[in-house]
Amino acid sequence: MAVDFEKLKVLREKSGVSFAMCKKALIESDNDIEKAKVLLIKWGAEKMTEKSGRTTSQGGIFSYVHHNKKIASFVEILCETDFVSGNPEFQKTGAEFAMQLASMPATTVDEFMNQEYVRDPKKKIGDLFKEMAIKFGENIKISRILRWSLGE
Repeated sequence: MAVDFEKLKVLREKSGVSFAMCKKALIESDNDIEKAKVLLIKWGAEKMTEKSGRTTSQGGIFSYVHHNKKIASFVEILCETDFVSGNPEFQKTGAEFAMQLASMPATTVDEFMNQEYVRDPKKKIGDLFKEMAIKFGENIKISRILRWSLGE
């Protein structure tokens, strides 16, 4: 079966996953973008499980201070390589996670991962996290979170 290259381009732009994986997903889904997205998520979850034992010694600490200067948050995200930790998409997602934590308090990583994403309530933070891990193909972890509120 031939791949619809316009759909391949759209899937690649939306998912950030490699062209090869997008092409494989489109072939297996008969060029159905929604079905291909589901396959990419499934394959990504399988890869994440395989990679979960790998050492995560790189990453970054992301912070957000609310405009009123009364709330601040920190999120530590670990990954395997400095190549990934320096990637602009990794940096952007880390900043989004810090903003999320300032907007919606959480005291544990599990609680944080189960929150609805403030920019898209159809997604949970855990979904965004999985998307990030799939894009980069590395073991990625949110290891610590901290939220401060003035006077607490």
